[in-house]
Amino acid sequence: MSLIIAGRFQTFPAAESAAQRLFARGFVEEDVTLFFVNPSGQHARHPIGGDVGTDAGASDSPKGAGKGVTIGAVVGAVVGAAVFAVFQAPLFVSAIAAGVGAYIGSLAGAMSHTKKPKLATHAEAPTRHAGVLLAVHVSPEMQDQATTILREAGGMDLERASGRWRQGRWSDFDPLQPPHPVNEPTGEYAHTRA
Repeated sequence: MSLIIAGRFQTFPAAESAAQRLFARGFVEEDVTLFFVNPSGQHARHPIGGDVGTDAGASDSPKGAGKGVTIGAVVGAVVGAAVFAVFQAPLFVSAIAAGVGAYIGSLAGAMSHTKKPKLATHAEAPTRHAGVLLAVHVSPEMQDQATTILREAGGMDLERASGRWRQGRWSDFDPLQPPHPVNEPTGEYAHTRA
C-alpha cells in the first residue's frame, strides 16, 4: 500500500496551480493526480443511481408494514362486517374492505417506522465533500512537505490515506470511505507555512 496525501480544491485551475507548486518543489508528475469527486449520493454505485442499497431511516419499515397489515386487515374486516350487517351488502364487500384496510395499514405501518437517520457528528464520521481532489503519492519523509504545500495552496479537507497507486493515479480511491484528516505538519516543513 502507498502513502497518499490529498487535498480538496474548489476548481481545477486551483488544483492545477497547487500541482505546479508540488512540481516546483521536486515532486514528479507520476506521483500527482487530480480528479473530481461528486457530491454525496451521486456516485452511481447502483444501476438506478445512488450510493447505498437502502436508506438507513427505512430499516425498520418492513416490521412496521407487517404490523400495519395485521391491524389494517382486522379493522377492514370489522368495517366490512358492519357494512354487511347494516346494509345486507354481499360478503364480497367485506373481503374488499379487509383488503383495502390491510393495504392502508401496511402503508401507515411502514411510514410510522420510517425515521430520519441520526446525523453523525463531524468527529464521529467525517464526510467527503465534493470538489477537485489533488492526491500526492509520498514517502513518509515527504508527507509533511506535501501537506504544507497543499495547505499553502488553499487545499481544504487535507487527508492521509493508504491506497494503491498505479500508473500515476490513486487506483483504489473510494469516495464513500470517510477521509482520515491530516493533523498539522510536524516535520522540518512545519515552519514554512505562510
